[in-house]
Amino acid sequence: MATRNFRKEICRHCGLKLLVPFEERTIHCPSCGGITILQSRFNGNVHYLPINTQVTGSNQVSPSLAHGKKRAVLCGITYKGHQKSLKGSVNDVLIMRELLIKRLGFPSSSVLLLTEEERDPYRIPTKHNIRASLRWLIKGCRSGDSLVFYYSGHGSRVRDRDGDEIDGYDESLLPVDYETEGRILDDEINATIVRPLPHGATLHAIIDTCFSGTFLDLPHVCSINREGYYKWDDHRVSHAYKGSSGGFAICISACKDHQNSADTTAFSGTATGALTYSFVKTLEQETELTYGRLLIAMIERIRKAQEQVGLKESHESQEPQLSTTQMFDIHSKLFTI
Repeated sequence: MATRNFRKEICRHCGLKLLVPFEERTIHCPSCGGITILQSRFNGNVHYLPINTQVTGSNQVSPSLAHGKKRAVLCGITYKGHQKSLKGSVNDVLIMRELLIKRLGFPSSSVLLLTEEERDPYRIPTKHNIRASLRWLIKGCRSGDSLVFYYSGHGSRVRDRDGDEIDGYDESLLPVDYETEGRILDDEINATIVRPLPHGATLHAIIDTCFSGTFLDLPHVCSINREGYYKWDDHRVSHAYKGSSGGFAICISACKDHQNSADTTAFSGTATGALTYSFVKTLEQETELTYGRLLIAMIERIRKAQEQVGLKESHESQEPQLSTTQMFDIHSKLFTI
């Protein structure tokens, strides 16, 4: 084989000299098993990964995480340097991680974090990495599995192009590189982690962003008032199937599709998403929760926070939403993850 298509590199861990194809971005050392990332699109520098990082056949590095019955992807984006940067997204991810591990029994090795604070370039919340993490979340899912997708960052509405939205707009997630790589639409999120969900598996999505009422494109949306009266709205469009492959998907969103959500320091003095903080505190402080009680408790906490900062009830206030793949009595089903 001609060597003109190869370059010389050195293993970061043991110093072994290797010939590596020019297009390769990683070395998997045959001597020590260490992984060295040779190039990164983020800043052009060489990055290194610990030995327990695995390389997939597509030359993409993915964390060596346990595929147990419980696993989660937590994504928080602050958009550093942007005029519309956020303050609380990384805090949100950290308190969600603590909730999942300490209270809900998720193995720490099965909780994948994507933030701008991560040193691993494959855990930076770019469009490519977020897509890969969602595929990891659903891969190999089977009956009895409990999955969580959490997102704290910017969301937006864009004109629906395929006629599957009642209000004429798709909701979208904004990766850290959205200005160059584009958004991730709710259609894609649904197709990636909802459609393949098998019978007996459960997916909970907690979405702390603006315009998030139908962020996963689930067919049934629940409205509830403070007295506990609720109703289901059918968001199905005849030609578009937005359900699962038999599994149960539940999305808890910060607000309705036309509303804004907010970071606030009113709860603890530290910037955090109003939905995230109210969700976590409700699970920590109350037992035997139903979905109905969870929604009411979050609405009450957010209303009190709005009053503290002088925001009266108006079209500006955010109202947490619940959407699912199938309707049920939200006052009889216990909240479990």
